[in-house]
Amino acid sequence: MTSKPFGLYCPTSKASEVLMPRWTIQILGELWEGSTRFNEIRRGLPGISPTLLTKRLKEMQENGLLERFEDPATGTIDYIRTEKAVELDPILQSMARWAQRHIEAEIALEERDADVLMWNLRRKIIVDKLPKRRNVLRFNFPDAKPPLSTFWMITKPGEPVEVCVHDPGFDVDLFVETEVPILTGIYLGRLNLERECVDGRFFMSGDSRLTKTVSRWLQLSSHSHVDGILTVPR
Repeated sequence: MTSKPFGLYCPTSKASEVLMPRWTIQILGELWEGSTRFNEIRRGLPGISPTLLTKRLKEMQENGLLERFEDPATGTIDYIRTEKAVELDPILQSMARWAQRHIEAEIALEERDADVLMWNLRRKIIVDKLPKRRNVLRFNFPDAKPPLSTFWMITKPGEPVEVCVHDPGFDVDLFVETEVPILTGIYLGRLNLERECVDGRFFMSGDSRLTKTVSRWLQLSSHSHVDGILTVPR
């Protein structure tokens, strides 16, 4: 523990001393989502510097929140949550549900990072619900700054979803045009996909099998159906 203690005896304060250093909870969130490699965690948390991430990972090891595993054959390093960290899951999920119910949608959608959004969405593509072939999905965000304004997702049966920021050279099966906060709001359940399509804020064209089944193959956030969620007024 490197942060200055509060000097209080209550258990909540002691827990805060371990979890309050900036980015600690966000790193736990990335590990919960399935990231295990240093670069994967950084891709999901672009605001953290490599130096600070290294420091936080070391502190979290010392506090028993994660273990570091190195493959001697390949040199690859994976960071895995311990049972001590897993025990925090209900608490962190409750915090997320609280935010969905009590933080205004406009504030929740202020952050506009298309790269982070696409990195998260790649985990939510249900490949088995797509045509049994290679599918190329092109997302364009007019409100994002180039070169991180256009992305390609490539799916293949039995393989992880790829995200590219450069044209992979394949024919595109589905074109999506929208703004970052719109797709973020849909993903978080703050906006309704059908309503945004009807109002022209979320536009799709291409293979009709993909446009008509988007709600089947694009899984929303696990917090998108929280009771009492605050939505964007339309």
